Amino acid sequence: MARAGAAIIALTSTLVLAGCGGGSSSGLFGGSALDLFRSDPKATKVDAANPAAIIDTEYDCPEVKIRNGAATLIIGDKPGEGEPNALDVRYQGSIERTARECHLNGNIMTVKVGVEGRIITGPAGGPGNVDVPVRLAVVHEGVNPKLIVSKLARETVSIAGTIDRATFTVIEPDLSFPLPTPVTDISAYVVYVGFDATGAQPEKKKPAVRKPKARPAAKPRSS
Repeated sequence: MARAGAAIIALTSTLVLAGCGGGSSSGLFGGSALDLFRSDPKATKVDAANPAAIIDTEYDCPEVKIRNGAATLIIGDKPGEGEPNALDVRYQGSIERTARECHLNGNIMTVKVGVEGRIITGPAGGPGNVDVPVRLAVVHEGVNPKLIVSKLARETVSIAGTIDRATFTVIEPDLSFPLPTPVTDISAYVVYVGFDATGAQPEKKKPAVRKPKARPAAKPRSS
């Protein structure tokens, strides 16, 4: 119990220290690609007569939210054996920042989404490559939420040492969908992002069903 408690304290301390140095998430991602997002609350469209011009529209650009329970990625020392205990945590990931911009082309809205985060080593951590699966989904919220579109993005992060941290950036340029009817329902659309370790697992192939061999037809007896 004492070792497990010490491991939890050590892992928590590592998370706190990993957040130092910038004072905020923006300090962790200096010169980030997310800084180039035109994160306006309204969608825009391009003027066909002047492609360099951007026109603001009256349509809402869905906001980005981190899905409940999907803000942290835990990778244990023994993959495939469920959630690891504190001593078996190899890597831990967290989402620190998001951005989005929306463009309208006719009746089709396209949302460009950016997600940034970091991976740190845990008590069982060490050098290696970490697969970071991030699920992005547009949902029409309401009494009966409706999934509009969903994509899984993956990024590989390299960890150099036993005690290390590394940042990652995932950019999905094309979450596209038709405007709803009535169009005012666009204000109820939300872009959810989060880690999806389960969805990233390769689907197990079902064993092939062997067909029984046909028995040769019995030869008629000669009288």
